[in-house]
Amino acid sequence: MAYASPDATTRSRPMTSEEKKVILASSAGTIFEWYDFYLYGSLASIIGAQFFTAFPEATRNVFALLAFAAGFLVRPFGALVFGALGDLIGRKYTFLATILIMGFSTFLVGLLPGYASWGIAAPIILIALRMLQGLALGGEYGGAAVYVAEHAPANQRGYFTSFIQTTATLGLLLSLVVILLVTSYVNANYAPVPQLGLDGQPLLDATGAQVMLEPFKAWGWRIPFLGSVFLLLISLYIRLQMNESPAFKKMKEEGAQSKAPLKEAFGNWRNGKIALIALLGLTAGQAVVWYSGQFYALFFIQNVIKVDQFSANVFVAWSLILGTAGFIFFGSLSDRIGRKPIILGGCALAAITYMWVFPLLTSVANPALHAAQQIPVTVTASPEDCSFQFNPVGTAQFNNSCDIVKATLSRSSVNSETVDAPAGTIASVKVGDTVVQSYDANALTGDALAAEKARFTAEINAALTAAGYPLTAADNTTVAKADHFFDIFNAQNIQIVLILTYLIVLVTMVYGPIAAQLVELYPTRIRYSGLSLPYHIGNGWFGGLLPATAFAISAQTGNIYAGLWYAIVIAVMTVIIGTIFVPGDSHKKDIFADDNV
Repeated sequence: MAYASPDATTRSRPMTSEEKKVILASSAGTIFEWYDFYLYGSLASIIGAQFFTAFPEATRNVFALLAFAAGFLVRPFGALVFGALGDLIGRKYTFLATILIMGFSTFLVGLLPGYASWGIAAPIILIALRMLQGLALGGEYGGAAVYVAEHAPANQRGYFTSFIQTTATLGLLLSLVVILLVTSYVNANYAPVPQLGLDGQPLLDATGAQVMLEPFKAWGWRIPFLGSVFLLLISLYIRLQMNESPAFKKMKEEGAQSKAPLKEAFGNWRNGKIALIALLGLTAGQAVVWYSGQFYALFFIQNVIKVDQFSANVFVAWSLILGTAGFIFFGSLSDRIGRKPIILGGCALAAITYMWVFPLLTSVANPALHAAQQIPVTVTASPEDCSFQFNPVGTAQFNNSCDIVKATLSRSSVNSETVDAPAGTIASVKVGDTVVQSYDANALTGDALAAEKARFTAEINAALTAAGYPLTAADNTTVAKADHFFDIFNAQNIQIVLILTYLIVLVTMVYGPIAAQLVELYPTRIRYSGLSLPYHIGNGWFGGLLPATAFAISAQTGNIYAGLWYAIVIAVMTVIIGTIFVPGDSHKKDIFADDNV
């Protein structure tokens, strides 16, 4: 006889103390795991400067985002390993394993020396630690979703599991708050540190003065990573108080659990088809909307719009505070109208509005930059001279004349068009009425190369400055700035927060009901394995690669918004496939009906 869902006939009632304990135990540990994972995303530009020092800024940013994505790339493998363990040995002990791996990996990032000390070994070890975090996270989400859903009343699964959905955003919020507090304290109480080159000597600017780093960027960024060990201890204590899922416990006692969950979940077309539909019709679109609204938005504000790190974190933190309740709202709403229309509706809204929202964000947050972007900029170059500057292995040297131009324009957030020229033509860029000739770094060496680089830099900076581009923060009085956490109550800053909150609302639409939707697709014996893989392929690959892919596309095309098409295309695909193949009434399903225990 199938295990009966608790209070299956009750539509709405207060949570019991045991149910609250289940949600707290699952959510608290998950929040801390997401906090660990998101620290890197929030500090990607700073960490990129520490561990990818040898590369130009544009390439460094791509590498930093790829190191962030590395954790997401291995999440499906973690889903296979820990999903199978969860269905074989239970949810509780799988939880404990994932939290330990995650916690120690995060702590070690805080101890790892940078490129200047350890050379190429430093970024290699960094990526390895990121991959360990990804493996652990691959087993975390499925366990939390399954554990809560198997304790939830039948008609409140969306509501109960929506608390798990808040943990990713709350983990990001916690990481931002910690970063803001540490940044404020360290920079206020410690002196700037001279920035050193790869030769160990202080770097000098164009005037001959030493380049100084804020203490947080020099060493303070390590404190949030090192401090995560305390969160690990708290998480372990909470997880140890958990009891095993009653559904799994009953199956284990009767010897009815799956002996080969991966084979059963994916080794036949009947179940494999479910995984494919879940991936392409649900999680792929959910993932790109989620990452666009949170991580890419944060990266975009800092690195494209040129808002300082502290202010960007303040704006995103406030949007998270205002929008997080949407997870609970849409999760609860899905218990009444179904999961499918809400998830696909969020994907559709994102696809329709992204190309309006992000330019609006630029115009509000940095009016001077937005005004300068209206000046036509044209790159004239032969097609074979222009490389796609997406280089995950770090072996390519972007020294062609076209590459030099596009990297320079990308660093200044310049929108440009490319005009084809005959083969062998040295690239040039026209800013308004001013033409600047590039140079071929492959054909020059020594003093000649240095002279050409200095000449090009001076001429392109002068042309961009004349066109109104604010090349330094000191030159731009229009860019948004928050002096402290509560400095959002002016016209410019509140508009930024509201725009970001809209993006977060889209995140809550696609993410709030997704756990319940995935749980309802699989029987108890393979539930952990079955839902984990499509979820983590969607979020690990489709979503995790979004920041790096979008940045590389934008750099290549010369349009800072072009990378958004990656998210838009995938969101549209999900709407089409999900509309046709995803069941629309899963919220009415008894998830224990097919257990045969």
